[in-house]
Amino acid sequence: MRLSQQEKMIDLKAKLSAFMDRLDQIEPEDTSVEDVDELIRMLEELERKI
Repeated sequence: MRLSQQEKMIDLKAKLSAFMDRLDQIEPEDTSVEDVDELIRMLEELERKI
């Protein structure tokens, strides 16, 4: 099933919002390598969607 441009934009906005929420919740002192890896994976997924 192919998504319309509008559906793609809605999906992209939701993923970007989730990324920003995750970024806002991070405490620098408590951030692990795994946390950073997860953020990088999220960014890479967003890049693929653009």
